[in-house]
Amino acid sequence: MSNKKTSAGLFASDAELALARSIVALAFCNPFLPERRQYERQVLGERFVEAGESWSLDTRSPATEAATNVTLVREVLHPMVHRLADSLRDKPTIPDAERELFDDLALYHLYETVSDDIQALIESEPSTRSRKAGTIFRKARAEVARTWPNGEEGLAHHGGLAHVLACFYQLRRAFHHVFSFIIGRSRASVRLRADIWQSIFSHDLRRYVRVLHKTMGDITTLVVGPSGTGKELVAQAVGRSRYIPFDAASGRFLGDMEGSFALLNLSALSPTLIESELFGHKRGSFTGAVSDRDGYLAACPKWGSVFLDEVGDLEPAIQVKLLRVLQTRIFQSIGDNRDKRFEGKAIAATNRDLSVLIAQGRFRADLYYRLCADTIRTPSLTEQIGGHPVELERFVRFLARRLLGDEADTVTGDVMACIEKDLGLDYAWPGNVRELEQCVRQVVIRKTYSPIEQPSAGDEVSRLAEDVRSRALSLEALNTRYVRLVHRDSGSYLAAAKKLGVDRRTVKTLVDKGRESGLY
Repeated sequence: MSNKKTSAGLFASDAELALARSIVALAFCNPFLPERRQYERQVLGERFVEAGESWSLDTRSPATEAATNVTLVREVLHPMVHRLADSLRDKPTIPDAERELFDDLALYHLYETVSDDIQALIESEPSTRSRKAGTIFRKARAEVARTWPNGEEGLAHHGGLAHVLACFYQLRRAFHHVFSFIIGRSRASVRLRADIWQSIFSHDLRRYVRVLHKTMGDITTLVVGPSGTGKELVAQAVGRSRYIPFDAASGRFLGDMEGSFALLNLSALSPTLIESELFGHKRGSFTGAVSDRDGYLAACPKWGSVFLDEVGDLEPAIQVKLLRVLQTRIFQSIGDNRDKRFEGKAIAATNRDLSVLIAQGRFRADLYYRLCADTIRTPSLTEQIGGHPVELERFVRFLARRLLGDEADTVTGDVMACIEKDLGLDYAWPGNVRELEQCVRQVVIRKTYSPIEQPSAGDEVSRLAEDVRSRALSLEALNTRYVRLVHRDSGSYLAAAKKLGVDRRTVKTLVDKGRESGLY
């Protein structure tokens, strides 16, 4: 790269101009895609530290992983921006393209100036956050005065300093949550983290900062994938990473990240209770409604989210009401004719194939099209492992650390030895991460793991019939196993309940009891 001086004069050479462009590309890329590494290599050259192609939480902390390169990039970025800022004061007339490039560099510099302080705020006690937020704002304001020749006016086209700080806070929270909730270094795990990041910010971070932060909550996120693959963790990462405005007058953020996420498991509730929990009710609107109650939708703050787990189990009447909420943001509580407004974001999840349910007439196509604009698929554990025992070991260590802390390494060795001896390292893990978690627990307690046999439907019917003929079953075992068969054939708790003539909660209770007791 040539070191000759550019004609514009702001950048000292063509090489510095190219370096600035690489830094800006790094600033606005998806941090969970390998392209981040490519830009870091361009910026750092021989100083680049090889640390793998992805950030992942396994045995390392965020501070000791690829963060080494982040520190090195800062050492390049900060002096460059300060020198360019001084030069810009002497040369106020420069080409628009160079001024825009400087503006992006200065914005990234400002983020890196307060990034560690924002992380400390995220990890601090809620009672101290207002004070810390005010300190961060004052630090950012001082740096803006140092960097932009016209001070805070230089951020006007970005929405002002308060909006910029709110975006910085969201970026840091999003990285914190995605990094903490989703582990693994396989392509499937890398893709999942990148997909979550796009669900939060879209693929165009500049556009998000300009306009999308206002309307991203209107787009429902649908999380699909097999049972036990962490759909709730994905939902939490998206829901807890929403944009929260900063108020410059009070020096605080206008929302609480802890209270911004609400979960409703639709498969565990009867239709009446689902309607009440979602939409709320007026006193006397049904038996047991002894007082007025706001539902999840009314209670959700503007920058919050409601997670609807097992949305494929919703009965048609509630599907209609949910569709209206997603279309108009308007709903009514049970027994009330006054309109209320849902201000937050809806996140839904299912392990069911909604296209099959639509073909069977059990799920509304128009509701599906309201849910599917932003879809994240959680890969199975087998996909996340990618055939590499080292990836399986990372998951085991992560789960062991949650259970035993500093004893994780010893337990990890025991679990891996057990898996290799009794299951084989190519075991399919039909129960996904949830099954692996139970494996870790069983090895901790018994130093062995015996997976539940997965019989075919025909085998299960034959065994049940044989046990009935031999009078070998208690009434409870007979009920539990028969309900399991009907549930398996029906495909949902609601459909099974209709066939059996019982409440959906009864079906779910018996199915769960059978799993826990090892009846199937």
